[in-house]
Amino acid sequence: MMRRTLLVGIPLLMTAWAAAAAGPVRRLPAREYLEKMKAGWIGQIIGVSWGAPTEGKFKTIVPAEKVPPFDENLVNNAFNQDDLYVEMTFLRTLEQFGFDVPIRQAGIDFANSEYNLWVANAAGRSNLRKGIAPPDSSHPSFHRSSGAIDYQIEADYSGLIAPGMPDVAIALGEKFGRLMNYGDGVYAGQFMGCMYAEAFFERDIIRIIRAGLRCIPPQSMYAEMVRDMLGWHRKYPKDWEKTWTLIVEKYRNNKDYYVSPLDVKQEGAFALLGLLYGGGDPDRTIILSMRGGSDSDCNPSSAAGVLFTSLGLKKLPPRFYGKLDETRVFSYTAYNFPGLLAVCDRLARQALVRSGGRVERKGGEEIFVIPVKAPAPSQFEDIKKPGPPAGSVFTGQERARIKVRDKPRQAK
Repeated sequence: MMRRTLLVGIPLLMTAWAAAAAGPVRRLPAREYLEKMKAGWIGQIIGVSWGAPTEGKFKTIVPAEKVPPFDENLVNNAFNQDDLYVEMTFLRTLEQFGFDVPIRQAGIDFANSEYNLWVANAAGRSNLRKGIAPPDSSHPSFHRSSGAIDYQIEADYSGLIAPGMPDVAIALGEKFGRLMNYGDGVYAGQFMGCMYAEAFFERDIIRIIRAGLRCIPPQSMYAEMVRDMLGWHRKYPKDWEKTWTLIVEKYRNNKDYYVSPLDVKQEGAFALLGLLYGGGDPDRTIILSMRGGSDSDCNPSSAAGVLFTSLGLKKLPPRFYGKLDETRVFSYTAYNFPGLLAVCDRLARQALVRSGGRVERKGGEEIFVIPVKAPAPSQFEDIKKPGPPAGSVFTGQERARIKVRDKPRQAK
C-alpha cells in the first residue's frame, strides 16, 4: 500500500511542478523588443545631448529662455558622453564573460577603463586601482560620494537587456552598481533598470514608476523620495514648480537627506519630475527634467530613455533619430549603434533563458515568452549608518591585471 501511494504521488507532484513552470508569462515579439530597445537608447542620447549646454549651471529652475533649442543633429552629440560609454563598459564585460562574471572581474574591467570620470565613478575606480576590491570600492568608509548619481545614469542598460525581468536588473545593480555606489546609490540604478524593464509592456508612467519602486527596499530614502514624488504629483498635478520647490526643500536643503555630492535622491526626483509632469510627451518630459537644474543632462537622459522605451520607435517623431550616424563608434567602446543593438539583443536572449523563459516561433516570427515574477529587492543598507567594510582587496595577480593608473582629472 505504501508503494502504491508513492507511485500515485509522483505524477501528482510532477503535475504540480509543471503547473508552476507554466505560470503567468508575458509575450513580447522579438521585433518589438528591438524597436523599443532602440528607442530607449535614442532617448538617452537625445536627453543628454539636449541638456548638455545647461549641465551644472543652475541650482534654480532653468529659465525657459535658457532651454537650448532642439536640433535634429543632437542625435550625433552623445558619442563622447560618459552617460553612454560607461554603461557600455558593463555591456562589454557581460558580452565577454557572461552574466555569471565575478564582481571582481567587473571591477578589474572598470579599473582598466581610460576615460575621465567624476564623483562616485572616479572615487570608486580610484579605489579599484589602489587594490580595494568590490564591494569595498564603493563603501562610504573609502569615499564620500557613495550616494551620488553615478550608477543611476548608467543603469539604463540593465533594463534594456531585461524586458519584463526586473530581477535581472536588480542583480546587475549588485554586480556593477557596487563598483562605485552604496545603499541609495545602488537602489537608484536598480529602480531605473526596473522602470526600463517594465516600459517594454506598459505605457502608463505611474505604473512604470510603481514597478521600479517594487524593486528597491521600501525603507530606503530613495524609495521615500519616489513615494514623495507620486504623492506630490497627486496633490499638485498641474504645478510642477511647486513640486520642484518641495524636492529642493527636502532632498537638497535638508542635510538628513542630502548626504552625498550630486545626491542621487535629488537628481532622481528631477528625472521623475519630467516623467510625471511630461504627460507622455517626449519634448515636455525632457525639458522639465532639464529645467530641474543641477545634473540637467543626465536627468533628462534617464527620463527620456524610459519614456522612449515605452513608446517605441514607431511612435517617435523621426526628428529624434532620422539623422543618426550609425557608423560612428561610441568613445572608448567597441560599439557603433548597430553593434550596440546587436549585443543588447544577444544579452537579452541570454537573460531570458536564465529567467526560465524561452523563444517561441509563430508564423516565422520570434516571440519572447517571459515568466512573470515578483522582484526581490536587495538587502537594505543605510548609507548614513553603513555596515562594516567587507575587507575585500585584490590579490597580487588581480592587481597585475589592472594596467591603468590614475591620471590628473580634467574639469568637466
